[in-house]
Amino acid sequence: MIEGVELNTVHFIKRFFLAAAAALLLWFIIHTIVIVMDGLNDELMPVDVAVVLGNKVETTGRPSNRLQARLDKSAELYREGYFTYIVVSGGIGKEGFDEAKVMKDYLIEKGITEDKIIEDNNGYNSYMTAQNTSHIMNEQQLDSVMIITQYFHISRTKSAFSKMGIEEIYSAHADIFEFRDLYSIIREFPAYYKYLLK
Repeated sequence: MIEGVELNTVHFIKRFFLAAAAALLLWFIIHTIVIVMDGLNDELMPVDVAVVLGNKVETTGRPSNRLQARLDKSAELYREGYFTYIVVSGGIGKEGFDEAKVMKDYLIEKGITEDKIIEDNNGYNSYMTAQNTSHIMNEQQLDSVMIITQYFHISRTKSAFSKMGIEEIYSAHADIFEFRDLYSIIREFPAYYKYLLK
C-alpha cells in the first residue's frame, strides 16, 4: 500500500513538472511573438527627442553594423522631421571607445549639426539610458521620446522608459536583421522580466 502511494506521488510530481515546463514554453513562445511584433511595428509620431541606444564600436573606431543601422534610422527620421534632438547613449566598451562620442561623430558626418545631438556617456545598459534620458528631458523641458534600437530590444526599453515616468514613448527599429538575432530574441525573455522587477 505504501509503495503504491509513493508511486502515485512520484507520478504526480512528474506530471506537475511536465505541465509547468509546457506552460513556461508556451509563455516563452507567446511572449517572444509579442516582443517581435511590437518591435517591428514602428510608432512614428512627431516627438521632441529621439534616443539611439549604443552598441559595439569596432576596433577601427567605427560603429558596428548594428550601431550604424540604428544611427542611419535616426538620421533618416530626423531628416523627415520626426524630432528636433537626438540623444546618443552608450558607455565605453571593451574596445576602449566612447560609444556616445562615436555615435555623435557619425551623425555629424551624416549632416546633422552638433547642437542637435546630446551625448549620454553613461548609458551602459537600457535602464541607465532611460534614467539618463529622463534627466535630460527634464532639464531641456522635453515631453516625448522615440526609442531607436533593434526590434527585439524595443519592448524592454519602452518598459524601462515608462518606469522613469515618461508617458509619451514611441519607437522605430533599425533596418538590419542578422542570424545572431535568434540568440538576442531568446535573451530578451529573462531580460524583460528582470527589468520589469527593477
